[in-house]
Amino acid sequence: MDLHTAQLLTSPEGERALTLATGLPDPDSLGAGERMRREFAPELAAAALSQVGLRRRARAKLGPRADLLLWTSDGVEQATRASVSAWRARRLVSAGITTVLDIGCGAGADALAFLDAGLSVTGVEIDPATALLARHNLSTADAGADDPPGPAAAGGPRRPGPRAVVIAGDGVELAPGLIRGATGRVCVYLDPARRTARGRSWRVEDLSPGWPFVEAQLQADHATCVKLGPGFPRELLPDDVAAIWVSDHGDLVECGLWHLPGDGAPDAPDPDAPGGTGRIAVPASRSAVLLPSGVQAWADPGAPDFEVRAPGRYLYEPDPAVSRAGASRALAIQPPVTGSSGTRQPGGAPAHVWRLAPGVGYLSSDEPIVTPLATTFEVLEVIDHHMPALRAWVKAHRIGTLEIKKRAVEIDPAALRKKLRPKGPNVATLLLTPTTNGLSALVVQRLRDTPRNTLS
Repeated sequence: MDLHTAQLLTSPEGERALTLATGLPDPDSLGAGERMRREFAPELAAAALSQVGLRRRARAKLGPRADLLLWTSDGVEQATRASVSAWRARRLVSAGITTVLDIGCGAGADALAFLDAGLSVTGVEIDPATALLARHNLSTADAGADDPPGPAAAGGPRRPGPRAVVIAGDGVELAPGLIRGATGRVCVYLDPARRTARGRSWRVEDLSPGWPFVEAQLQADHATCVKLGPGFPRELLPDDVAAIWVSDHGDLVECGLWHLPGDGAPDAPDPDAPGGTGRIAVPASRSAVLLPSGVQAWADPGAPDFEVRAPGRYLYEPDPAVSRAGASRALAIQPPVTGSSGTRQPGGAPAHVWRLAPGVGYLSSDEPIVTPLATTFEVLEVIDHHMPALRAWVKAHRIGTLEIKKRAVEIDPAALRKKLRPKGPNVATLLLTPTTNGLSALVVQRLRDTPRNTLS
């Protein structure tokens, strides 16, 4: 989006165009375009209709609030889910942070969560058009958004702004002065852009701000929080900062790096704290946080790997954040349990858990484990994994709805399901995985209604 289009969208005429476009029954139709062009200039009409589509996409991450904001396509793609942004903001508040310097703030989705948590925010965005949209978006928060008295802001008059500021400029160049001038305890927040002119990129060299700048902030005296893609190369993660993989409703969404020096960080992990409210930024630690519960699992780098054995009665699929953090061993820890009456019962002794094959994420046991860190299945049957046998089993059991899960197997579940031709009234889950006996097909069912627990 160019600056002129952003100025149109943030003008009173742009607000009127957005209102009309939002109310159209089919904003993607040719008729909608004709209706908009009768009222507005073609450029504004097209931009307003485009915002309707972008808001629809953003709603999946931010809910109804997305409809109050202005977006670019890249901004929607990189925006953090509202639940994750809120979790991050709460953690900064608990660490004593009062001001966040959001370098590369994009459209301002994370900055809004910081404001919601009561933090002052200075957003810096190198693209003037996106900076203008961010300034508009922050103005939708109760805290408001004002221009800074110092560097050039993203348009509008200069006036003091104690809570929310958006600066159009190069964050790498502006960061030293902004950090020195910040009041209270400051945290630099970075969500490096992962797109180039060719599209989305997973190359570390394509991050913006660049990786050397990110590393320098993580080594500085001030607090720093960095949002990275969940598949960021582990070998590049600094050894002396906390790395936390976050999942939301079972979806692995990010890897966060946390550097919280000084006395503001919470003191120590608290195993009895619900929602994982103990310290999360232990230097050099690797952990997983599962939202919406906030449960946290810690990796134990000194612990030996699980032994390898044939499948037992129960099978566990660790949450992807737990697997990525290397924290699967935490599954074997029996946490305190809160029953339906609210009575706390102490946790039990570590459970006997093993892997099905070396390097395979699936775990197994003969006794059920109550854990929020994995989906638990009961193994009903082990069947021949070859196509004729699988097809015969599906037919004999009249399976019409077939879920196929797999690990470390070069199989396309959708293609396999089509070949098995499921038909009938029954439902089944088929799990394909290497085991001590080679590739195996396990018929499993999920265990539900497990007690709530407070593993931290």
